[in-house]
Amino acid sequence: MCGIIGYVGGKKAAPILLKGLQRLEYRGYDSSGIAVLNGSIRVTKTCGKVATLCEKVSENNMPDGVIGIGHTRWATHGAPSDINSHPHLSADGRFCIVHNGIIENFAELKADLTAHGIPFKSETDSEVIAQLVQYLYDGDMISTLRNVMERLSGSYAVGVLCADSPSTLYAIRKDNPLVVGLGQNENFIASDFAAALEHTHNFVQLNDYEIAQLTARAVTFFDRNGKSVEKTPYRVDWDISLAEKGGYPHFMLKEIYEQPKAIKDTVSARIKGDNIVLDRIEFSASNVNSINRINIIGCGSAYHAGIVGKHFIEKYCRISVNCELASEYIYSNPITDNRTLTVVISQSGETADSLAALRLAKKLGSHTIAIVNVLHSAIAREADDVLYTYAGPEIAVATTKGYTTQVAALYLIGLKIAKVKHIISDARYSELLNEIARLPEKVSEILKDTDKIKQYAQSYADHKCVFFIGRGTDYAASLEGALKLKEISYIHAEAYAAGELKHGTISLIENGTVTLALVTQEDLYAKMLSNIKAVQSRGGSVLAISSQKNMQIGKESDGLLAIPDCDDDVTPVLTAVVLQLFAYYIAAKRECDIDKPRNLAKSVTVE
Repeated sequence: MCGIIGYVGGKKAAPILLKGLQRLEYRGYDSSGIAVLNGSIRVTKTCGKVATLCEKVSENNMPDGVIGIGHTRWATHGAPSDINSHPHLSADGRFCIVHNGIIENFAELKADLTAHGIPFKSETDSEVIAQLVQYLYDGDMISTLRNVMERLSGSYAVGVLCADSPSTLYAIRKDNPLVVGLGQNENFIASDFAAALEHTHNFVQLNDYEIAQLTARAVTFFDRNGKSVEKTPYRVDWDISLAEKGGYPHFMLKEIYEQPKAIKDTVSARIKGDNIVLDRIEFSASNVNSINRINIIGCGSAYHAGIVGKHFIEKYCRISVNCELASEYIYSNPITDNRTLTVVISQSGETADSLAALRLAKKLGSHTIAIVNVLHSAIAREADDVLYTYAGPEIAVATTKGYTTQVAALYLIGLKIAKVKHIISDARYSELLNEIARLPEKVSEILKDTDKIKQYAQSYADHKCVFFIGRGTDYAASLEGALKLKEISYIHAEAYAAGELKHGTISLIENGTVTLALVTQEDLYAKMLSNIKAVQSRGGSVLAISSQKNMQIGKESDGLLAIPDCDDDVTPVLTAVVLQLFAYYIAAKRECDIDKPRNLAKSVTVE
């Protein structure tokens, strides 16, 4: 949600800022802008894409300053417009800010500042920060920003320019991601290190209530009391080429095809012979046997991964698992204590609701494990333990490899606990371990020939409503399939537990209704066949997804997409890939903006 880039160095700032914003387009936005300081602060901003901003910057002859800030905005307060776009100038023109987050007390602050004669131009909550900096400025920016943070309520990552400090860039943070990139005679701030990865691989994470002061040659950090803070940089080894399309028409398709490597990297690093080694996570017998409940918490696709994990863990660990949306968990007075293991899943590691859930679980005494993709992200830092998915940069808003690596990570956790508890036979343990290790090659098998998936997708692209049905883990997998379709194609899609059809939802089936039936669980074939016939008898068309060993389902359906034969308990990874491709090809046929779906953001960092 929103993107920030800031630069100070010896090069022209404007081209670097614009390129950084292009790197951040995947996060979702509706307007963009940059500000460059060269004697005075010059702002150029516009509603619309960064490409439009680039044209406007060229037309406006942006000055050759070597310090500046840029922003892509996703509207929260105030409709998308040139005036509501960032950056925002203070009334006197001496200060300029970019902001990600929500200022919860902005109305109160705006009323107070207006009463003191400070005018406002925009409808945003963010502009209040620029005007507050002007109002509180005492000649010392560190002192001023400390006072600003004391007055702000809510979440924020803020980059600040001050005309009185023409060679210094400032930043503050609370509950919203912001990193500092350390270069050679140049330094950066960014909401995501992808924005600066072309220039440096060395970063420092800004923590809550910290201030960063950057010049071309030095970076200094201060805590909320104004005391200097020593911070240790970390290295991000992601190749910048991974954030480029590499010949694919969309990032989403590229990332679908990166899944064999992403799953292999996530799984193979943790399988040592016949043992599962989950980095530094300690699963001793005493720890595992003290667990009487597991809560798996996530949002969107991460939540769906958790539902798949719930089925697997309950089956093999015999521990009650509650899978809950983070936004519901934090307001539900949850049953969580020191005998609860809480697993929080987030691709970015910065999801606001999931971070709040993690903090609540820890407060209630639970041991916490984070499954995240981003090194040193907030959730990774605050969890008791962390299991990284090695998916690499995921640029498309709709997650693909992020989801499948999360599911793979949950399989490893479940299998590890089952082994430690001695409630799984050695033979079954070895079978499942082998099946998990072979997932990359089976995903590759799907990706070798996608013509049939594309054919069915294009034939269904004009439909306005698509249903997904399944039982057990197939129902869990269908939730993610429906989400993918609605995210990128804007077709209404819903997933239903197949057994619930007769309890009301079958009334939605009519002539021509398309239903995707997931049929990968051998014990449930007969039940699913009954559901398929019930849909067809009411005029609906059924496209089945099943393994090659059950081709009979295809004869009983109106079409079949086959996945490679594999153990029933790990099919959700394979069905996910088929459904990702199905959604992708439908969206392509409908000429949708696949990588940047309307109204969506990659990392939701506000509640």
